[in-house]
Amino acid sequence: MTPALVGILGFGAVLALMLLRVPVAVAMGLVGAAGFLMLQGWDGLAYVMGSSPFESVFPYSLSVVPLFVMMGVFATYAGLSRQLYDAAYAFLGHFRGGLALATIGACAAFGSICGSAIATAATMCRVALPEMRRRGYADSLATATIAAGGTLGILIPPSIILLIYALLTEQSLGKLYVAALLPGLLGTGLYMLAIAATVRFNPNSGPAGERMAWPRRLRTMRSVWPVFLLFVVVIGGMFAGIFSPNEAASVGAVGALLFALAGRTMGLSRFKDSLLETASTSAMIFLILIGAGLFNFFLEVTNAPQLVVQQIQALNVSPALFLVLLTVFYVVLGALMDDLAMMLLTLPFVFPAVQALGIDPLWFGIYMVTIVEIGMIVPPVGMNLFVIQGVGQVKLPTVIRGILPFVLADLVRVGLLIGFPQIVLWLPSLMD
Repeated sequence: MTPALVGILGFGAVLALMLLRVPVAVAMGLVGAAGFLMLQGWDGLAYVMGSSPFESVFPYSLSVVPLFVMMGVFATYAGLSRQLYDAAYAFLGHFRGGLALATIGACAAFGSICGSAIATAATMCRVALPEMRRRGYADSLATATIAAGGTLGILIPPSIILLIYALLTEQSLGKLYVAALLPGLLGTGLYMLAIAATVRFNPNSGPAGERMAWPRRLRTMRSVWPVFLLFVVVIGGMFAGIFSPNEAASVGAVGALLFALAGRTMGLSRFKDSLLETASTSAMIFLILIGAGLFNFFLEVTNAPQLVVQQIQALNVSPALFLVLLTVFYVVLGALMDDLAMMLLTLPFVFPAVQALGIDPLWFGIYMVTIVEIGMIVPPVGMNLFVIQGVGQVKLPTVIRGILPFVLADLVRVGLLIGFPQIVLWLPSLMD
């Protein structure tokens, strides 16, 4: 059996373990270690086990991970999600489906300081679902809106998954975050169009609310200025070259803590809880990186990624066709595993092919996260569907019933990104 074939079988083994609900870090670490033992014996395994875990987590650039996680946790404890929702409703609530539109807007704004799709969906579900139910919204529209809106948290910066992509592919995190801004706004707009289409075909699913007077609207805006200030300082600072990503994350974390203290929502007990949540989330990410490091070491020895690249080049596939086929592959894969597992498992094979075909790696990072977003709401294993099911106490088929318009909106977004790559590349080009 050739080493390349061993590597491809290793990919299948990781996939099989994850389908059996083995955690992604454990699955990748076990297969990587077992593969090294098969190919290089105990000496090779001892070497890689002694070096790979350390090399996976020691770079100074990784200090940005707990800092951005901490920023999102402090923002959640500051209660900013409720204020964002109220402000969005003040401007959009009088439209048919206005509460759902407000939920998408609030998810986009909260995602800009949270960075996690699951946290955004869970937080907004507690805030928005009771209001939509009280006003007679169909559960299918309400829950699907929150599930889809939550995915904006992994694209609109600061995004944890974009951060990991930047680390694994050695891309500029600042440029990736800036590149995500227009696609994030595009996704927000397309989700709102999906809601508008849904309530047009079924007006009873999202009745209009009362129109608020402008003085009341302006009062609601006073409570959300911390979110916009944090976003402008963190992302604007990186765009202008004032902050490095690590410095921006530090400023964001301290700023979110100060707003929580100023709002008197952060007592000693909640402060301890927020630190524990930051530590547990960061530890999970680092364990995943260690597992991915072991698996990538194993793949490098087998030369399996190079074999995949050679086969793609032999087929003489155009970049556009490659991306269309890759989109289909990721949508199917996204129905079987979570977002981070999908990216970490496939990136060692896909990224060399992307480079060989001359596809811009910055653009591809935004494309990949967009595809991952689809995976988070595609049945049967879309993670956000289960989050809404658990937090909102609804049946899974109810959430699934309303999700199709949002999946179609995401596919339209992917098509626009492929057809018009400048949507991604224009803002980063201004940083050169």
